[in-house]
Amino acid sequence: MAAPVLRFLFPGWCHISTAQGFLAAQKARGLFKEFFPETGTKTELPELFDRRSAGNSPQTIYCGFDPTADSLHVGHLLALQGLFHFQRAGHNVIALVGGATARLGDPSGRTKEREALAAEQVRANASALRRGLQALAANHQQLFADGRTWGSFTVLDNSAWYQKQRLVEFLAAVGGHFRMGTLLSRLSVQTRLKSPEGMSLAEFFYQVLQAYDFYYLFQHYGCRVQLGGSDQLGNIVSGYEFIHKLTGEDVFGITVPLITNTTGAKLGKSAGNAVWLDRVKTSPFELYQFFVRQPDDSVERYLKLFTFLPFAEIDHIMQLHGKEPEKRGPQKRLAAEVTKLVHGQEGLDSAKRCTHALYHSSIDALEVMSDQELKELFKEASFSELVLDPGTSVLDTCRKANAIPDGPRGYRMITEGGVSINHRQVTNPESVLVVGQHILKNGLSLLKIGKRNFYIIKWLQL
Repeated sequence: MAAPVLRFLFPGWCHISTAQGFLAAQKARGLFKEFFPETGTKTELPELFDRRSAGNSPQTIYCGFDPTADSLHVGHLLALQGLFHFQRAGHNVIALVGGATARLGDPSGRTKEREALAAEQVRANASALRRGLQALAANHQQLFADGRTWGSFTVLDNSAWYQKQRLVEFLAAVGGHFRMGTLLSRLSVQTRLKSPEGMSLAEFFYQVLQAYDFYYLFQHYGCRVQLGGSDQLGNIVSGYEFIHKLTGEDVFGITVPLITNTTGAKLGKSAGNAVWLDRVKTSPFELYQFFVRQPDDSVERYLKLFTFLPFAEIDHIMQLHGKEPEKRGPQKRLAAEVTKLVHGQEGLDSAKRCTHALYHSSIDALEVMSDQELKELFKEASFSELVLDPGTSVLDTCRKANAIPDGPRGYRMITEGGVSINHRQVTNPESVLVVGQHILKNGLSLLKIGKRNFYIIKWLQL
């Protein structure tokens, strides 16, 4: 067999077949970056999808997610989008949670070893990731259906097969199929070996376990394609070589690009700039605003990467943007599509309510917001529960909420216009609170002192 090679997908593929057109379309989106191996194998990657187009069985594709935290983040979204696009094309996809491999730590793209996690923490994280993946798959199924018959979306955890393995037997059965020279030549290994900290045996062995994952899924689920970030290419190649040695069959890898911030840093937990997909860690409003704030020179690319919108619609959105850039139409559509996928329609509605309440001083939006939304929107705000006594004044309210200092200084803060309730400035400290004005229909008051200090008051016994 000729040596397999890796190349970028070339434009000519678009004209050959509908299956190849699917791969080319994702390449045109910028979602699929590299293909391995493209040539030099008995079975060519496009042929797998040709079989699907000819009416044969769909293919199975997987992507792994290590539970090093209890939530996925925006950096994971492109791999998930890749899985979803395959599912939408009628193929079966597997999201594999690395409940076992997370104990070792993937060295790819890292300059030092991950901080070790306790087994209990990894199990808790893995459980949270499984729930998060299932929720995303459900939102995708319910809110983005296009009338076609989709493939399945399955969530697995590799601890299910590793907990049955015995170390010596595993090494005897698997270890002989890996060559040290090949493993040492991987870029992720070379980078770490040259670093001052070096590389642990656990990290070095990670690529062997990822390769075995691919083999296990190939044997038990017929999985022929692994999807991963571009920093995973070395691990994907290890899996290809292992499966080919054991079975003589060909499998394939497809990478997606890594998303970076404006300074070029990878978005993720390790970089300290993660935008989480779990509502407890990053609210729907914060996720929405992250995408609304994207600059004009990124937004068209992000619409192609992070949404299912057809190219023609994206082109139309960008044409309108050229005429009215101040409306930030592409950013708002991008934010809406991603927030709906991650948090569902309710999450998108919540993000829009919070946006109107904060940036448009909307009383109507404040009145329908829940306690949870207010706490998410004003994360640094103090939250108080107070009893509304007869004759309670603006001054009483500010003092009970510990929002102003005692004495004349606090009094002057009100008279000088430094206090607002529900976006309305109040200047008379002795004014009695009025339900419907100072107290909203949902029994809440939003107190602001100065420009940035917020206090949320929930009134009891109204």
